[in-house]
Amino acid sequence: MATMSNDELIEILSWLPAKAIHKLKSFSKLFSELPKTPYFVAKQAENSLKKDRPSCFFIQREDILTHNDYLKLHPLPGQELSSGVPENMLRFMASSRLKILSSSNGLLLCVHRSELFIINPATCYLLYIPLPNHLQQRGNLHSLSMTLECDSDDYRLILFDNEEWSSHFDCHVYSHKQGAWSLRKNRFFAGSRDLKFDMPVICNGAIHFISDCYSYLAKDSTHFRPYIMSYEIINGDEDGSVETKLLRLPKEARRGSHDDSCHMNIFKWGEVAGHQTICLVRLRKRVFTVWILTNYESSSWRRILKVRVKGMGLMEQNPEIRGFTVLNGDLVFATEKNVYAYGLTSDKYMVLSEICDHGCDSTFVRFVPYSDTLRPCGIGAKSLHPYLQLRKFDQVEKVRSRRIK
Repeated sequence: MATMSNDELIEILSWLPAKAIHKLKSFSKLFSELPKTPYFVAKQAENSLKKDRPSCFFIQREDILTHNDYLKLHPLPGQELSSGVPENMLRFMASSRLKILSSSNGLLLCVHRSELFIINPATCYLLYIPLPNHLQQRGNLHSLSMTLECDSDDYRLILFDNEEWSSHFDCHVYSHKQGAWSLRKNRFFAGSRDLKFDMPVICNGAIHFISDCYSYLAKDSTHFRPYIMSYEIINGDEDGSVETKLLRLPKEARRGSHDDSCHMNIFKWGEVAGHQTICLVRLRKRVFTVWILTNYESSSWRRILKVRVKGMGLMEQNPEIRGFTVLNGDLVFATEKNVYAYGLTSDKYMVLSEICDHGCDSTFVRFVPYSDTLRPCGIGAKSLHPYLQLRKFDQVEKVRSRRIK
């Protein structure tokens, strides 16, 4: 029987999530050194980017006005033994009252009071991120919406903000490689409606936001019906060519969208006809409808699901939907008690499975997709291992004091 070389073994192991890799450390000296080897760490993070499939999700109360200490991580079906983060790290994040703003390639963008941090909860490292100048005087950033996006050799923070009552927003971008914030030349036009800046979707080099549905505009307004706005972020805007693009929603989705029971959000879907695309989920009058964007230029959509909540096979009587997302081809949603997955793809289409009892008493459950990787937070990151056993109200303050020193 042929013997596998170390290079071949390392290639295979680099496709595993961080938790599975740490479990192997006791088997040999080679395995114990892998999580500290720069080449392997970079390879594992890069392979996770290629897969682009979350293995877990965080649940945090949807309350931007007050701090909360509820934070749970749940693996997706089939990932229970191989994916996750240390329990003491979860307790640290919850008791420190960190709010997760965004997640990408194993890194979390978190805010605590008036400070920003990049955290890798799988490796227990934290990096302080300086604020852009115009935010440094704000006392509390918990109402801030900011997006983290990783690529193979850098990560960026993307912030849309304005200082006036205007539909045009400045776009501020922080590059970790450059270590500085920059203001893009072209402003982002949001239209006449409020956009859901806390639920962005990055796809094909552009960031997308869906508008709200409420009926507060005149019928002759251009933006009377809800819509999606996109803004290119991958390429620079030195030539002034970056523009905001409006994507129309399906006619069926626009119909009845002003109803108080109507909630719509967009999510990353995956590949369709060789291109990455997004999907739209609408919940109205206890009916889920899902569409996939099939043609970006013409705003063409294809409906793939329409089902009443009571027809999904839930054992709960008259369940109230507290939140929903799309993960790895499944519609994942929360009731008052449980989280379920409902298949949207051919192999498990319309198959219901229960994921967990979420234990969150919030009126809205917010999902944060997550994949555990070994990706470094960056130069200057601090290990959190010395702080994980501290009293819960001392933890973040100790980290902050060490950073100031």
